Amino acid sequence: MLTRALDTNIPKGVHRLAVGSFFFLQGLSFASWGSRIPTVQQKLGLSEAELGGVLFSLPVGLMVSLPIAGWLIAKVGSRKVVISALLVYAVTLVTIGFSQNTLQLMACLFVFGLAGNMVNISVNTQAVGVETLYSKSIMASFHGLWSLAGFIGAAIGTMMIGNEVMPSQHFLLIMGITIVGVLIGSRYVLREDISTGEDTPIFAKPDKSLLLLGLVAFCAMICEGAMFDWSGVYFKNVLQVDKSLIGAGYTAFMFTMASGRFVADWFTSRFGLKSILQLSGVLIAVGLLISVVFPHLFTAITGFLLVGAGVSSVVPLIYSAAGKSKVMSPGSALAAVSSISFLGFLLGPPVIGLVAGATSLRVSFTIIAFMGFCITILASKSKSLES
Repeated sequence: MLTRALDTNIPKGVHRLAVGSFFFLQGLSFASWGSRIPTVQQKLGLSEAELGGVLFSLPVGLMVSLPIAGWLIAKVGSRKVVISALLVYAVTLVTIGFSQNTLQLMACLFVFGLAGNMVNISVNTQAVGVETLYSKSIMASFHGLWSLAGFIGAAIGTMMIGNEVMPSQHFLLIMGITIVGVLIGSRYVLREDISTGEDTPIFAKPDKSLLLLGLVAFCAMICEGAMFDWSGVYFKNVLQVDKSLIGAGYTAFMFTMASGRFVADWFTSRFGLKSILQLSGVLIAVGLLISVVFPHLFTAITGFLLVGAGVSSVVPLIYSAAGKSKVMSPGSALAAVSSISFLGFLLGPPVIGLVAGATSLRVSFTIIAFMGFCITILASKSKSLES
């Protein structure tokens, strides 16, 4: 099945580069949306509670896509799904920029969430296949490329805001980059999945060990999703910084998150998976509490740097551990854990908005800090994470 997944004329490094580019393009598109949320909120005159309600369209799209993505990948393979879904994702990003009212925005975000999860499951299925070609874990490097794209997307968004470029024009640029990248990379992704020929589902009910991995990733993805969707709003409404600095916290978060993922495998081999996860949870919690207790530009940026460092290693290391499951095939185990974690990524931000509407953003961020402590607690109680 390994040879069936490979084009023998293409080196495995080229497959890795192609799949990595798809991670990068997805991260670039999502970060572009995340960086312009404050602009879209202001354009449509949405309160924090209303914005939180609008953001629920994303997880609704996710839920609808779960059975569709599983069926499509099983039917036609992850290659066709990731190519088509990533193109739809980029086009939908542009429609978000052109939305003129709340209803249009919600409809676009629904499709954006649906296509995004299609990309997420299919590109991770591709990553599992490529990782099988290597004798070491490389999952963190794929997620590092996603985060690097997020950092670059955040920097571009900050520049666009500073130059008063409309989201629609900004998103058209990102769509063009994505289309070119897909046209080039689609020739070199795996043509068949490693699991081709096996009667294994894309989604499966996890056992206790995989459920715990999913819960750890769920907590981390709540923190990650909140940073993507609410960091700019926090800097704008709580810190009340100049508009040119609205994206500073988001950029700081993405910088340490992206760089951390490129060294996660080395630190894990040196200190152990459990220790790294415990430290990650503490960094997330401490960073957020610093931002809440001392709501000033310098301290908030420092806190967001710590949060990025804490979030960086959790999900890729959890995905790598899931891929080594002894009770499921790597692809099925990864899909199960990925489904649980991605729910946290999409459900967290709208809940934060609703809590902020009832109380304040500072209270919401305190709740996210608690999620960081949950990562440390869950990792401490798990015997399966002993490396």
